[in-house]
Amino acid sequence: MNRRKLVRTLFLLVALGFGIWAVAGQWSAVADGFGRLSWAELTGSLAAVLGALLAGMLMWRALLADLGSPLAFTDAAKIFFVGQLGKYIPGSVWPMIAQMEMGRDHGVPRSRSAAAFFLTYPVYLGTGLLVSAVTLPVLAGQSVARYAWLLLLVPVLAAALHPAVVNRVIAFGLRKLRREPLERPLTRRGLLVACGWALTGWAAYGVHLALIVHGLGAGGPSAVILSVGAFALAWCLGFVFILAPAGVGVREAAMVAALAPVLDRPVAIAAALCSRLIVSLGDLVCAGAAGLAARRATCTREEPVIRA
Repeated sequence: MNRRKLVRTLFLLVALGFGIWAVAGQWSAVADGFGRLSWAELTGSLAAVLGALLAGMLMWRALLADLGSPLAFTDAAKIFFVGQLGKYIPGSVWPMIAQMEMGRDHGVPRSRSAAAFFLTYPVYLGTGLLVSAVTLPVLAGQSVARYAWLLLLVPVLAAALHPAVVNRVIAFGLRKLRREPLERPLTRRGLLVACGWALTGWAAYGVHLALIVHGLGAGGPSAVILSVGAFALAWCLGFVFILAPAGVGVREAAMVAALAPVLDRPVAIAAALCSRLIVSLGDLVCAGAAGLAARRATCTREEPVIRA
C-alpha cells in the first residue's frame, strides 16, 4: 500500500469512527422521540435526507463542472460524500482537504476543488435564508422574530454571489496564495443550476423534518411548511454562529422556535435531536454507498477484455 493510499485509508477510518461516535452519542437523547415514530416515518425521513444530501452533491458537482472540471456521477459522489465525513473530525478544514486530494485522482486542480468547496456555503446560506423568509414570517410570527436580523444577509449574499464578484474574489485569493488563476470563471448559468439544486435540497430536508414532526403529533400543511423553514433557519443560524461547533445547540434552539406554533417545547426539542441524528446517519450511508459504487466502477474499468 503506497503512502497516499495509506493516508486516505486512515482518514476514512478516523472520519467513520468520529461519525459513528456522533450517531451513537446522540442515541440516549433521542431514544424516546424515536420510540414515538413509526418505521414508515423513520424510513421516509432517512430517505428524504439521502435525497437532500444527493442534491447537495449535485450542487457541488455543478459548480465544479462550471469551473472546468466535469465529473462522472460515481466519481463526484465518492469525492463529495467521503470528503464530507471530514466534518466529524475536530477542525473545519478536513472536508476541503479530502476533496482536494481525492479530486486530484480525477484531474481536478486543487485550486478548483477549493473554489467549489467554498462556493457551496454562500449558495446554501443564500438559498436557505430565502426559504426561511418565504416560509416562516407568516406562520411562525413572534417565535422567530429574534432571528429576523439574518434577513439582512440576503441582499449582501445576493450581491456577493454575482459571478463577477465571485470571480474577482477567487482571483484575488489565488494571487495571495501564489496559485495559478482559474482557467474558467464561474458563469451565471452555473450559479443558477447550483442554486436550483440547493433549493431542492432544502425541500427534501423539510420533508425529512415534517415526517418527524408528524410522528410526534403535528400534521397538516402548516406543519410541513414550518418544517421546511425550520430546517433552513436552523442550518443558516448554525453556520453563521461560528462559535458553536457544527452549530450544536444553536441549530436546535432555532428549530425549536420555528416549530413552536405546532409543537410544545419538549416535543420540538425531541424533533430537533431526532433530525440531527438522522442527518448524521444519512452522511454515513451516503459515504458508504458512494465508496462502494466507485470501487465497483473502478474494478469494472480494470477488468481485462477477453477476446474470443
